[in-house]
Amino acid sequence: MEKQNYQKLMEEQISSLEGTPTLLLQSCCGPCSSYVLEVLAEHFKVTVLYYNPNIYPEEEYYKRLSEQIKIINSMPFKNKVELMPCDYDEQEFLTAAKGLENEREGGARCKECFVLRLGKTASLAKENGFDFFTTTLTVSPHKNAQLLNQIGKELEEIYGVKYLFADFKKKEGYKRSIQLSKEYDLYRQEYCGCRFSLRTE
Repeated sequence: MEKQNYQKLMEEQISSLEGTPTLLLQSCCGPCSSYVLEVLAEHFKVTVLYYNPNIYPEEEYYKRLSEQIKIINSMPFKNKVELMPCDYDEQEFLTAAKGLENEREGGARCKECFVLRLGKTASLAKENGFDFFTTTLTVSPHKNAQLLNQIGKELEEIYGVKYLFADFKKKEGYKRSIQLSKEYDLYRQEYCGCRFSLRTE
């Protein structure tokens, strides 16, 4: 499949917006969401969905959640940013990853993790009447933006909620997230999140 410029596609989507639509943003952590929120809160009423059953151990999950809350409460946004937390249930991730425990980082197991988290986001976006949904995950240089956007597009067709294309690492987005993390004194984790990435990194 030919590679798409998802940053350009996002800019085109944003340029055609009318009013200030609502957007459900699946966020992996506060540091990654910092730059993404800086961009999106200019154009959307954003609700951050902290749905990450992949994170291990449980203490790490809540540590990252506290940093997510911190950045939402600390950064100035044009439009109000709200939080939709989820209960911690690692079993949801372990079920999705069953049989893929020994896959390399960035491989088939990660794809199933993306499908799980984006699928939940799309489902909740539909259930709660959001206009758009997307994820912070493309801000990371370690995540496959082409794959994430393909999954998002497929979920748009399933749930009937618009997916906002994105490649947030573009235009030095990842670098900006590091700057903001330092500015707001955020904890930056040393591994992706799951027990398998902890084992391999």
